[in-house]
Amino acid sequence: MTTPPTPATVGPAGGSSSARAYRQLLEEQRDERRRTFRRPQRTVDTTRANRTDLGSRHLGFGISLGGGVVAMFLLWRFTMQWDDYPNPVPTLAAWIVLLLATVATLALVNRMPDRMPTWLFLAALAAGEVVVGLDLAGYGHGGAGGTYPTAAAAVGALFAVLVSVRRGREIVAATLVLGAVIAAGSVTAGRTDPEVVATAILTIGLCMFPPLLGVSIVRGFRRMVQRELDLVLVQSTISQPSSAVGMLASEELARIDLDAETLLDDVATGRTALPLSTAKSAAAASLATQLRLHLIEGRRETWLHHALTESEFLGPAVNLDDPAGLAGQLSPMQRDALLLAIWLLISDTEGAEPTVSLVFGPFGRTHGHVIGEMLRFPIKMIIEGVPRRRVDPETWQAIRVVGPHIDSVRSGQLHVDIECSIDNPADA
Repeated sequence: MTTPPTPATVGPAGGSSSARAYRQLLEEQRDERRRTFRRPQRTVDTTRANRTDLGSRHLGFGISLGGGVVAMFLLWRFTMQWDDYPNPVPTLAAWIVLLLATVATLALVNRMPDRMPTWLFLAALAAGEVVVGLDLAGYGHGGAGGTYPTAAAAVGALFAVLVSVRRGREIVAATLVLGAVIAAGSVTAGRTDPEVVATAILTIGLCMFPPLLGVSIVRGFRRMVQRELDLVLVQSTISQPSSAVGMLASEELARIDLDAETLLDDVATGRTALPLSTAKSAAAASLATQLRLHLIEGRRETWLHHALTESEFLGPAVNLDDPAGLAGQLSPMQRDALLLAIWLLISDTEGAEPTVSLVFGPFGRTHGHVIGEMLRFPIKMIIEGVPRRRVDPETWQAIRVVGPHIDSVRSGQLHVDIECSIDNPADA
């Protein structure tokens, strides 16, 4: 992960062209890191195992209650317009099917530890289709005004039950189809009274509002939880040594170690004869090469490199240029403050996709003086996409913990030059 060259300050035309090329390079790097990002398997397993404890199921239960309130209103409306139906039996049958389907879905969903299986989701959709067909059949044959589909609109409450156990795009697609079918049924009913049209619009809104709102809430909640889990993950790197392997590399080393132990055990027990075959020799050489590469990487990669590469949110947005591994020499307090400053710069923006470039070093005396036996080196932060007025005061406070700084705005970018002081490793 390296920092692309900063565009030079040239004339208006040249500066504009250089800035555009620089931004395009940042976007390409961001997209590439997003495509290649892989979360550590231990984190994935822990998140899946604690999905219920994280609150998404409880959130889904609250959304289901909200949809239930809408369904109860529609049921009350159905009883109020009972006498207006020439034949209310189809709509009554639709309500019975809907109630049975909702109760069965709730019972089965609460018994399942994770996501709703596809077969049950398709069964719920089929039940919704039956309800819509029966209700529109009764509504379409109604001769009196003042009636509108009720059970069909309440199918949206059934979809709201599923927002926490199925993908959001599936619920959105099913809801849009439901709204289109109800709209088509209202148009083909042959009623042009303005009051009827207004009622039809209200019905479509009642059927689509609960599931769409539920999907939006669940997505926002899950993103918030993922951000907090991601922050906890990257903060765990603060206590690492100056150079160490990350979580992903640890998992890979564990796999290589298991493969090597299996091969050695096969040789020791006689399952693999000596001399090794060509295939076994190639496998052993490959394991040795992978092990050496991981050990070499572990001597070059700092805690900050692992914090960025293993973060879903920081990785695509932060460029790191630290060839000397100076980030590993920071104290725990400086590490925590630097990570917090980066996190606040990336996460506190709305609608924008900021980019932070970090350049460490080289060692040198700043302003011609030395503080005791401490070593000093610069840290340059180049922030793209975050105006200075939008930077949170907590971010500046965190930067001050890393070291005294000078900030300026050049070519639409916020430049922060930090003067960092660390203990001399030779005195340790």
